[in-house]
Amino acid sequence: MALFDMPLETLREYRSSVPEPADFDAFWDATIAETRAAAWAPRVEPVDTGLTLVDVSDVTFSGFAGDGIRAWWTVPADRAPTAVIVEFIGYSGGRGAPHEVSNWPLAGYAHLTVDTRGQGWGHWRTGHTPDPHGSGSATPGKMTQGIEDPDTYYYRRVFADALRAVETARELAGDVPLFIQGASQGGGITIAATALAVAAGIEVAGALPDVPFLCDFPRATTITDANPYREIGLYLAAHRGRQEQVYNTLSYFDGVNFARRAAVPALFSVALMDVICPPSTVFGAFNAWASEDRSIEVYPFNDHEGGGAFQRGEQLRWVAGRLG
Repeated sequence: MALFDMPLETLREYRSSVPEPADFDAFWDATIAETRAAAWAPRVEPVDTGLTLVDVSDVTFSGFAGDGIRAWWTVPADRAPTAVIVEFIGYSGGRGAPHEVSNWPLAGYAHLTVDTRGQGWGHWRTGHTPDPHGSGSATPGKMTQGIEDPDTYYYRRVFADALRAVETARELAGDVPLFIQGASQGGGITIAATALAVAAGIEVAGALPDVPFLCDFPRATTITDANPYREIGLYLAAHRGRQEQVYNTLSYFDGVNFARRAAVPALFSVALMDVICPPSTVFGAFNAWASEDRSIEVYPFNDHEGGGAFQRGEQLRWVAGRLG
């Protein structure tokens, strides 16, 4: 893949023109109030993984509409965690198996690996959380489920689940710094969860969105024909005349609009040959971020894999630096 988007110097100055609904905050305040009204105490069950350096528990917490959301809670076995990392997963993936341990707990941090409802079908990590809510006409995948209206759109449930995951991690970890992290779809969820947590008065020490998805929808859906954004294009190709309606729905879920509310330190990453999450859409969210305390790692010759292990090394250093 060659460079296909804007030159880097232009990307650094790019500002997304995605519209912001007048009732954006009211919509999310109502969604979170509805979600919390149905909340119940999380269930935490230890799991025997055969691992000796970490302890793992199977967590089920209440998400949107009181639906049970699954997660793995992993902590160092021999010490109290010095921070907690809430991680969200890429599109089609799930929380995986309990012994698939990341290096976050090996660095001394508690780690909540959150399932994404209704996913875990085409990925190396399986999922265990159903999405019991229906949808109208939609393309295969999740991008157009309920897209006729913000109230029914799939990611309304996912983002409400994400805030509840942050609240659950805070409850389980106690008073330690909390960071939110994810790549691709997980990066997009990270941006939304951070903004919703800030609005809810939850202290977030930092956000780490890698090559984030779900940003700058109007540009993303016209600059690339790669999935998953292509799902929206296919829907509009079949449902002619619904473009305004669809983009209005998506504006309530756009990472650019959430970034404008995410006033916490952030470490982003972007890959300049990424056709799945085009670099201009990533910079659209990064340049809108509400805190000046932000930085972005740029990988000029990488596609959607981004920085991979190199970026995780940057993240480990960045979080350690934030902890002093």
